[in-house]
Amino acid sequence: MPAAQQPDWPDPVGLRRVVDELRAAPPLVFPSECDRLRSRLAVVARGGGFLLQGGDCAETFDGVSPAQVRAKLRTLAQMALVIGYACAAPVVKVGRIAGQYSKPRSSPTETRDGRTLPSYRGDSVNGPEFGEQARTPDPERLLRMYHSSMATLNVLRAFGGGGRSDLRRVHGWNEEFVSASPSGKHYQRLWEEIGAALGFMRSLGAAPETVGETEFFTSHEALVLEYESALTHGGGRPGEAYDLSGHMVWIGERTRRIDGAHVEFASRIRNPIGIKLSAAAEPDEVLALIDKLDPHREPGRLTLITRMGAQRVRAELPALVEKVTAAGAPVVWVCDPMHGNTFEAANGYKTRRFDDVLDELRGFLEVHRALGTHPGGVHLELTGDDVTECLGGGDDIGPDDLPERYRTACDPRLNRSQALDLAFRLAEMYRGA
Repeated sequence: MPAAQQPDWPDPVGLRRVVDELRAAPPLVFPSECDRLRSRLAVVARGGGFLLQGGDCAETFDGVSPAQVRAKLRTLAQMALVIGYACAAPVVKVGRIAGQYSKPRSSPTETRDGRTLPSYRGDSVNGPEFGEQARTPDPERLLRMYHSSMATLNVLRAFGGGGRSDLRRVHGWNEEFVSASPSGKHYQRLWEEIGAALGFMRSLGAAPETVGETEFFTSHEALVLEYESALTHGGGRPGEAYDLSGHMVWIGERTRRIDGAHVEFASRIRNPIGIKLSAAAEPDEVLALIDKLDPHREPGRLTLITRMGAQRVRAELPALVEKVTAAGAPVVWVCDPMHGNTFEAANGYKTRRFDDVLDELRGFLEVHRALGTHPGGVHLELTGDDVTECLGGGDDIGPDDLPERYRTACDPRLNRSQALDLAFRLAEMYRGA
């Protein structure tokens, strides 16, 4: 089957050796964890929860320090507390983490000053530096991807266990944001309400610090099929195996051909599966993907991640939701308000406006409210670091600020303050409903 967006590996012998080594390596996650995530997503699909999925556009090998990983997880935990309180429902926390090292590209090559080289496809394939050696696909990077993902999972499991992210501590972190951020003061009342709710829990003997472990799951785009297949184990028949590179994997806009290798691969594994859908997605095409990937209509199996842009979401999303709902498909509807709102600033930096991101989320909610369906979550590119990659937000980042701390390996991310700002805004939208 045609496999889009695959690297042109120059060393097939080296690739086979790496794949064999990965096949013999311990799994990064376990089938029981994938099943648990699927059960959590089934609750969301039925309207009883919310999916918060977020992390780097593209992870880098240099970004796996414990401090950087903890900063992402801390940001997700802070967002989840605010959103969960507003929704009065459990929030399923899924990171774009421990595997998001591969990126699809609009062109296989890049030209600078008359020189053409392979495009940067993520640290799992080649390097971002514009040089022949760096841009040559190297299968050894797949091994480094595996070991970096393992290191990240170690930090994730430590952060989620032992009370390191209990509700009282997370609420204290949000106090720092509310008191220090220019936009935070706007959310003082909501923060106080959450504090009162935690105090009430404590008065009943259900102290927030005794809640126990905080669940975090991992996800990434299943792009480089040699890597994903090598880490797939168990079951001799289609649908019995698990891709143990991550708890959830998704198929991107550029790889969701119904007759393509990525869709076929996803149909043969038990993991929860996401499908990215742009405004160009046709309802009948989406129904065909659902029939292929979830023929038994199992809640929690499929998450449809729409990425349509603020200008198009209100016009294009209704027909899609109506058709899928009429077909009885119990999917999780999630909004990715990042990819459809990307543009190049006058100074050449790829960026996004915070207000556009917020408006697409607002449109997503409006459509689902009008149709009586459940707006099940949000999918964001964000970081726990103080970067300057997206415009606007409480710190009012402008075009001239972009060069100061523009550190993404690919697409622009919300920084920690913008991500928390968005969580409070989203909470207000849900409360308004």
